[in-house]
Amino acid sequence: MSAKQLQIGDIPSPALLFNAEDIDYNLDLMVSLAGSAERLRPHVKTHKCPQIVSRHLDRGITRFKCATIAETEMVAIQGARSIVLAKQAVGPDICRLIQLSAAYPETEFLAIVDNLDSLKQLNAALKESSQSLGVLVDVDCGMGRTGIAAGPELKSLYGAIHDNTSTIAAGFHVYDGHLHDPDLEDRKEKSQAALAPVLELKAELEATGIPVPHFIAGGSPTFALHANNPKVTECSPGTTVLWDTGYRDDYPDLPFRTAATVLTRVISRLASDAVCVDLGHKAISADKAQPRVLFERIPDASFETHSEEHLVVRSPACADLKVGDHLRGIPKHICPTVALYDQAYVLDSTDQVIDEWPITARKRRLSI
Repeated sequence: MSAKQLQIGDIPSPALLFNAEDIDYNLDLMVSLAGSAERLRPHVKTHKCPQIVSRHLDRGITRFKCATIAETEMVAIQGARSIVLAKQAVGPDICRLIQLSAAYPETEFLAIVDNLDSLKQLNAALKESSQSLGVLVDVDCGMGRTGIAAGPELKSLYGAIHDNTSTIAAGFHVYDGHLHDPDLEDRKEKSQAALAPVLELKAELEATGIPVPHFIAGGSPTFALHANNPKVTECSPGTTVLWDTGYRDDYPDLPFRTAATVLTRVISRLASDAVCVDLGHKAISADKAQPRVLFERIPDASFETHSEEHLVVRSPACADLKVGDHLRGIPKHICPTVALYDQAYVLDSTDQVIDEWPITARKRRLSI
């Protein structure tokens, strides 16, 4: 039976489901909020899927951000115009990125660095391969994970990128993933405060004749805020394309649709108000506290045992469930959930399966 003949009840569980119309709605909303497709550099770590990249390209979104070399290669294969690897390349990844740049000369590849030693290693590898590469400084604006804070050290590092013969000073990568205040005004105030010293440093560099062409800022929670800031050249939301209950509940000001769900089935009855379903850690992200999934059929469900293959669900509504019944759930955290699956079944608005899309870049390595 082909994918196009499948009904939802024919899909083996657990499974990942995409709604194509909701994905398209989210992409259109992203362009609308940004003001133009040119101001978007979406992060593909959420979906890792070439067909979704193609839907971006159909809308004129040609710049992307990636977390891995495999994601970067997947996006290059689809014909993206510009890709930033938003993780400092170390070890073999330095040469892998340079190989990608050589293999796809029509695509601009951008690296990030946050220290002089990494820049020296990258520059040496580029010289050996007789190539050049655009390099962004990874700026720590309060996240405290990677990057370098705005100040003299950052200015010196950016100057070194500009002075090297094999690296091109390409701008700043400013991720503010620590800003997740549900209150919009609080989020706005903190976002402006986080960006202020970085923008000041950008102006200082440009005043000395050193260009800062790319200013890539934010993730999904601050997306609309950066979209309204003309000094941010590129916004880089990721979760917006699929959305999840974690962001939906925390950020009602961002009206995206939950375009991905998981399919699970009752595999055992425990009591009149409790069942066990096949939605273990290997089928839905366990990095968040419960509830890790919302079953709209049983919204008051509580969750007990959650192990590799099993999830115990308790609710009076479970009395109506039989062994073999299927449930659809919206993940609390969609990005790591998608990475658990080799493919997604694509549904239309009537829940008819219309296609299967591979989650290609969940692999650590494609060909390079």
